[in-house]
This record gives sequence, C-alpha cells and structure tokens, in this order.
Amino acid sequence: MQSATKFEDVIAWQKARAMTSAIYASTTTGAFAKDFGLRDQIQRASVSVMANIAEGFERRSIGEYAHFLNIAKASCAEVQSHLYVAFDVKHLSAEPFEQLLAMSKEVSRIIGGLRAAVVAAKR
Repeated sequence: MQSATKFEDVIAWQKARAMTSAIYASTTTGAFAKDFGLRDQIQRASVSVMANIAEGFERRSIGEYAHFLNIAKASCAEVQSHLYVAFDVKHLSAEPFEQLLAMSKEVSRIIGGLRAAVVAAKR
C-alpha cells in the first residue's frame, strides 16, 4: 500500500486530476460545449473518480478505502463510455478521443492496482 500521508500524494488521485482537467478542456469548446447532457455527465464522472479516491483515503479504514476505490474505478468506466458517445456523435475527433481514452484506462489500471494493494493489506 502507498505510504501517502494525504490524498494529494496518491498517484491515482494525481492521474485522475490530470484526466479531469483534460476532460474539462475537451468539453468546453465546440459542439461538445453545447451538448449539455453529455458534457455534464462526463465532467461529473471524471470529478467522481478523483473525489472518491480522496474520500476513501480520508476515511482511514481499509475496507472503506477499498469500497471508494471500487466506486472510482466504476466512474472511470463511465468516463470511457461517455467518450465513445462523444466520438460517435463527432464531438471528439480520433486523436483527442484516443488520448482521453488512454488517460482513463491508465487511471483505471492504477486504481485497480491500488485497490488490490489495499485489499491485500486488509488480510
């Protein structure tokens, strides 16, 4: 398990923060900015990833931390699904779509590894 002393030290949170920033940058211009429903959903999902990592960390219970990491990982999947919609309706071209998808997959993998370490520490 990480030896972080605050949630800002957690690499998964740092990567989720970068992903959220990139999602906001991509959703506030062009046609994406005018698709209020999809824009708001993907923004909320990306914020949920970093928020759940932080909340779980601050709970100071290994079981609760693992639970919140599960939620964060699921929110990553939600971001990915919304990215496919954005690509399909041409709000994102191939390059930004691939970059954002890669970021979200990396965040998901890191959260998965952190969750596994947290669960192992619980045993």
